[in-house]
Amino acid sequence: MSRIVAVTGATGFIGGALLKALLAQGWEVRALTRGARTSAPAKNPRLHWVTGDLDDQDSLERLVHDAHAVVHCAGAVRGITQAQFDHVNETGVRRIANAILAQAHPPRLVALSSLAARKPSLSPYAASKRKGEKVLLELGDKVDWLAFRPPAVYGPGDRELLPLFQWMARGLAILPGPGEARFSLIYVDDLVQAILQGLEIAPGHSGIYELDDGRSGGYSWDDVVAIFSRLRGKRVVKCAIPAWLLRGLGEANLLMARMGGYAPMLTPGKVRELRYLDWVCHHTGSWRDISGWSPQVSLPEGLKNTLHSL
Repeated sequence: MSRIVAVTGATGFIGGALLKALLAQGWEVRALTRGARTSAPAKNPRLHWVTGDLDDQDSLERLVHDAHAVVHCAGAVRGITQAQFDHVNETGVRRIANAILAQAHPPRLVALSSLAARKPSLSPYAASKRKGEKVLLELGDKVDWLAFRPPAVYGPGDRELLPLFQWMARGLAILPGPGEARFSLIYVDDLVQAILQGLEIAPGHSGIYELDDGRSGGYSWDDVVAIFSRLRGKRVVKCAIPAWLLRGLGEANLLMARMGGYAPMLTPGKVRELRYLDWVCHHTGSWRDISGWSPQVSLPEGLKNTLHSL
């Protein structure tokens, strides 16, 4: 069996954690990059950078050639238009799939989707993630594939949830969602372990799997605030952002992004995601039952690891 794993998105938060874990387990890794890498991991003799991007079919075929598996972590989380999200999150998946199909012995594809794909009507991002999953479903049995839908992922190196957690650690919980909302979470190392098990599981389990940290029914914002209060040994004050204010900020940010030509994070679509009431993972056809994977890091432990890494 080939010991080569090809990775896209290796310079991102999740991809970077995966890269370290693959090398620690003795895999030989090919990682897609837009330019030369000079960081310490680049000196590892089992890590080979392939220059290119998701628009370059030749570089993608070099990336996946003779690989045991391809882990597709690259994705767009910021954007203005549906087309911008689709270009990466749908077309990028299709190009990776085409590169895999061009191989004499197509490697397994492990793709990182998002729990947001469950509700594609909420935002351009969510819709693009669902479209990417449909590309995988179209592959049928031509490729052995897996797609993971994580909820919000946190841990050392994260930049999206970190500001919220830092404020809570200081004693102020700025809450963007309604109090009745419930959501799942997963620590980055647990997600990486699920991906690693996806590399070696026997063929025949192609499908879409939702992953979380094992907390039945997920969390409410009160649950998260209570955990921070215990970690601090002091009360955390809650400050809920009114829905009208959050929507106004999303609209204003989108307008400024269009004028300034940058890709925003807070948009009307992101606000609808933040205000949605049910982001709890489902466990029908559970990856745990199929692979034996189980999350190891509780939210209190994960939060301590995240904050202590700063």
